[in-house]
Amino acid sequence: MSKRDRKNEGDHPVATTDAETAAAAPPSPDPSREESGLTPVDAPAGAASPEQLESLRRERDELKEQVLRRRAEFENFRKRVERERQQAGEEAVARILKALIPVLDNLDRALEAGGSAEPLREGVELTRRELLAILEAQGVTIDNPLGQPFDPERHQALAHEPAPGFGEGTVVEVYGKGYSYRDRLLRPALVKVAKEAGPEQKKVH
Repeated sequence: MSKRDRKNEGDHPVATTDAETAAAAPPSPDPSREESGLTPVDAPAGAASPEQLESLRRERDELKEQVLRRRAEFENFRKRVERERQQAGEEAVARILKALIPVLDNLDRALEAGGSAEPLREGVELTRRELLAILEAQGVTIDNPLGQPFDPERHQALAHEPAPGFGEGTVVEVYGKGYSYRDRLLRPALVKVAKEAGPEQKKVH
């Protein structure tokens, strides 16, 4: 080949095939991958594997079973406490009723005595003593406030009258004694309270 021929050959590019052009060109981007932001080898950020999902399902089932078990245990506990409370109340009432049976026996004996008033009085007194003993054993206290200052928290005044020899506000008569069970007032004492004498009553005295 002459120098001229070699010069002409260098002035013109060498023709290439389509396969060579495709191999040399960079790969065109995949629109679907560009939209999702994924690369061919990358996995979704934060996605759990099947093994992790199965582990989470097991934990969920175990927690659900624990909650159901605790709920059943609490329900059984509540029923047991309610049953024991009811039984305790019934036993307390039964003890009181059982203690009252001898009192009824004494009343029957007093009524059967008839005729003489003395045996009847003795039977009633005996019955009263036994009943008071039962009440005291259960924690009941009796309040007889005669001669004491009137206490609106524990007494109920049914009358206010001047009473010679008693200071104003003093209980001068007890219509019914007061009864308390521990710290609970069962019935206030029913009383008459002395008040200051009016002008006319003062003149009389």
